[in-house]
Amino acid sequence: MQKIELEIVALSHSITQSNSYAVILGEVNGLRRLPIVIGGFEAQAIAVALENMHPSRPLTHDLMKNFMTAFDVQLQEVYICDLQEGIFYSKLVCHNTNDTIEIDSRTSDALALAVRFGCPIYVYEHILDQAGLANEKAEKMDAPTSITKTSERSDLAKLSLAELNELLGEVLEQEDYIRAIDIRDEINKRTEPKQP
Repeated sequence: MQKIELEIVALSHSITQSNSYAVILGEVNGLRRLPIVIGGFEAQAIAVALENMHPSRPLTHDLMKNFMTAFDVQLQEVYICDLQEGIFYSKLVCHNTNDTIEIDSRTSDALALAVRFGCPIYVYEHILDQAGLANEKAEKMDAPTSITKTSERSDLAKLSLAELNELLGEVLEQEDYIRAIDIRDEINKRTEPKQP
């Protein structure tokens, strides 16, 4: 079976399920997109890694990476191997000096680890054909990677720079890294020099 390489192109609130998020995977050198609904904790883990944030304590996926690295196990690739009743199934392809093994994984966990290891993400062609979106539908899915609701972002615009910095400290203390990304972006928008 042919594998197609994917990359994470967006992370957003799920339109179809409340309290869930969608990670949008895009075909490398192609137009198709694969939306996958994931939980809030997994969305946060992916967002932290994508934004190169460094939590004060390691998240579970950071711990897993540290554990694997300590025992000289490298994550070579992640691939989405099956789709049953709307649920995606994935495998981690791990390698050490003696062996290469495949380990079952939830797709959201596999993606969180792939971002941390910088390894490729693949999907079988038939799964992308079955669940992927193409052309104009895909363009609608390519929202910014911000996952805060529009109303929450407009609330941030009303705060002063001092209030934003204070709020950023609070959400980092609460380990709400998804919200911290949007607050940081609002601060950067205000403090970056304007282009002439």
